[in-house]
Amino acid sequence: MIPAEWIEQASARIGPYIQPTPLTYDARLGCHVKWENRQVTGSFKVRGALNKVLGLQAWERKAGLVAASAGNHGQGVALAGRITKSPVVVFASEHAVAIKLDAIRALGADVHLVQGGYPEAEAAGLAYAAEHGATWVSPYNDGQVIAGQGTIALEIFAELPEAINSTWLVPVSGGGLISGIGVSLKMKSPAAELVGVQAAASPFTHSLFYRGTQENVPDLPSLADGLTGAVESDSVTVPLMRKYVDDILLVEEEQIAKAVAYAWHVHGEKIEGSGAVTLAALLDGKIKPPALVVISGGNIQPEVHAEICTRYKESV
Repeated sequence: MIPAEWIEQASARIGPYIQPTPLTYDARLGCHVKWENRQVTGSFKVRGALNKVLGLQAWERKAGLVAASAGNHGQGVALAGRITKSPVVVFASEHAVAIKLDAIRALGADVHLVQGGYPEAEAAGLAYAAEHGATWVSPYNDGQVIAGQGTIALEIFAELPEAINSTWLVPVSGGGLISGIGVSLKMKSPAAELVGVQAAASPFTHSLFYRGTQENVPDLPSLADGLTGAVESDSVTVPLMRKYVDDILLVEEEQIAKAVAYAWHVHGEKIEGSGAVTLAALLDGKIKPPALVVISGGNIQPEVHAEICTRYKESV
């Protein structure tokens, strides 16, 4: 399990390098919204990556950092590498979003594209790290990464103590974000409700949570690209999610797209599909207010965002 003090330590460690993100109220939906799309790399992922890398020994960083990513974790590790002057190699699917890959390269990391999806990229990254004696930085299967993600909850409590009475909606895939938030939230109130949201197109975590297996799960392309793919079978997040998460909901692609458009037309916020799933669940009436919605990121291809916002302008 993850000690709550790890999250406090993570907050102090990464504080100089990140920025507190806005927490606003949506009167129309009756929810507070935490906008992690405003984070320094456009995603919450930098919190966990920085906490992990900054806590490494000097020799571990000098050996080089290796990660697999759909895009956002790679940016976090690349930034951590730049800060600590560590070489970084990121493995990504050939189908990864171009704007995310460009951002990783701009931060100084080498990007290796792999045929297939995220599982193939992860396998290639793990093999590379083992072969070269480099340091693997998991996007979720690591206690210090999870602790870094949990710092979001500390920011929310500091600004809005009454958030404890809301249903918290958090995007879920590997489970690092919801596990970190769960540790902080349930320590304050074991009765608080924590709900994960995932795309129905690739519901691996939902299946693992409710069926105890990832067999025979569809893995289709999704606007929520960062939430697709299977969870490592021995991931530390699995028991954490079983302990802290109350429910996991699924949302369809059209609901996700409408949430992206809603964030733009109502709030002027550019969010990606992976970050929009929570808002999609609320817009679709799957959860009733009061709610607290975590928007996990905003790194969406510009032309995709423009098309979605045009298509759903009249329905918002």
